[in-house]
Amino acid sequence: MNPQLIQFKAIIKQNGSMNAAFVEFPFSTEELFNKKGQVKIKAIFDDKVEYRGSLAKMKSDCHILGLTQEIRKQLGKTFGDEISVNLIEDKEERTVEVAEDIMSIFNENPEAKALFDKMSYTHRKEYIRWINEAKKPETRENRRIKMIQMILEGKKGI
Repeated sequence: MNPQLIQFKAIIKQNGSMNAAFVEFPFSTEELFNKKGQVKIKAIFDDKVEYRGSLAKMKSDCHILGLTQEIRKQLGKTFGDEISVNLIEDKEERTVEVAEDIMSIFNENPEAKALFDKMSYTHRKEYIRWINEAKKPETRENRRIKMIQMILEGKKGI
């Protein structure tokens, strides 16, 4: 069964005084998805920017969907602007592609690998992105080693 497409327009709201934005989800997640808590979704904003994230309940009456600075930049929109949202529930498993050199350091550190595998998709993605963003080989190497240390120290993300 294909997930149901949900479409709505929403005003971008500012989260307090932070440079963080969200839109309110104007429907009941319980009725649509049979879920009260977080709902993983795939969305397309203004028919051009794709996003994988979650509808979350944050001390609010309704669920909200965060809009990163990057997405707002791609849309050319900010607080108070209206956007169109097309979303479906994301039932795919969220996997993070791990490069060979990162796998090799995990193979040498099975305990760190086990902890990494238990982390949320978001935290795993942050660690891998941090390593992949290194410009120089020595920076990448240092980050690989540091990641193992951080994971073993119980740090969930960067």
